[in-house]
Amino acid sequence: MSMLDAFRVALRAILGSRLRSALTALGLIIGVSSVIVLIAVGQGTQKGVTDQIRGLGTDLIFVEPGVQAGTQGVPTGGARSASTLVRSDADAIVDAAIPGVLGVAPQLALTAQAIAGAENLGVDIVGTTSAYAEVRGSELASGDFIQLGQDEELLVVLGANVATSLFAGAEPVGQNLRLSFGGGRVTFEFRVIGVMAEIGGSGEGDDEVYIPIASLVSRVRFLRAATGSIPLSQIDIKIASDTGEEQVKAQISELLSFLHEVGEPDFVVQSQDDLINAATEVSNTLSLLLGSIAGISLLVGGIGVMNIMLVSVTERTREIGIRRAVGAQASDIVQQFVTEALTLSLVGGMIGIAIGVGGSILLDGRDVGGQQMTTVVQSWSIAAAFTVAAIVGLVSGSYPAYRATAVDPITALRNE
Repeated sequence: MSMLDAFRVALRAILGSRLRSALTALGLIIGVSSVIVLIAVGQGTQKGVTDQIRGLGTDLIFVEPGVQAGTQGVPTGGARSASTLVRSDADAIVDAAIPGVLGVAPQLALTAQAIAGAENLGVDIVGTTSAYAEVRGSELASGDFIQLGQDEELLVVLGANVATSLFAGAEPVGQNLRLSFGGGRVTFEFRVIGVMAEIGGSGEGDDEVYIPIASLVSRVRFLRAATGSIPLSQIDIKIASDTGEEQVKAQISELLSFLHEVGEPDFVVQSQDDLINAATEVSNTLSLLLGSIAGISLLVGGIGVMNIMLVSVTERTREIGIRRAVGAQASDIVQQFVTEALTLSLVGGMIGIAIGVGGSILLDGRDVGGQQMTTVVQSWSIAAAFTVAAIVGLVSGSYPAYRATAVDPITALRNE
């Protein structure tokens, strides 16, 4: 029997039981489409996080608070606790003049209620210095960023979304804005001097406002630590592109360990590459997990194909006997049932690919559960899903085909 004849027989058998064939293929369609969509979601998550990290700037090193040991060796600060990183640490890095370091920007993060006329909005505050815009490579849509000599003034630079929400199309620069801290216990009036360019995507900077760190800390005493130092949430350090990143990190770590008088660093020094690698590792694990879950659907679909083919062998016992009686070889019977299972699986796989790719494209950029979805369709996921569908068909048809060859022609001809 030629391949064309085997395909014609398989197609005739599939079309002869349309509903059963459709339900059988449905398991494979769901499995293949699920693999493509879930892997696209996992890869999209990785891309979104990577883009967000790269959007922070280029050639950056971040110093964050770690865990500080108490007098009895008991940790007194948790991860990102401000108790282990202070303003003087940022100043010390500047004074050390480490080769390759181009700029240092301290950050104090807190939340406040922003009020402009009748509009109010909860915002994330970033207390920083004039070096921030240069270190982070930030661009402004209008006005200026904080300048040298303005550290003690009540000035504010707005993120794009904050400006749009509070001033509704009006020009914010030059207007006044009140920031209320501590649940409304402390309120100050700031003058808007600039609006940041829109970052877009998942960029958090669009929802932040920037103020001189010294202007706030000098007026709000509870922001200082018990020792009088100014705690920081993070220190951003820009380095030259041709500088050895690991060497700079080692020098910063050595300097801060000396200042903190600790044997083990009570801070964390990371580069953008470190963050991207960590995010990639997590995303790859997520993609593997999602793909494995979807793979279960493919397995179930394969079991369904094998089950239907076994039923088909039982129902077509007389047909098999007639074919054997007129001279069909065992290999012809095997070819017939394997081709039928393979055709069913490949058709289901192609439909699943179309649905999976289309679903991934439709999900991209849409809000799902309050989160904006990002999907990236990978060609290898399509190839893998199609290959698995073909293997499922081959395996699922092989055992029923073997069962078909074991049917005795005489017994088969007697079957009703």
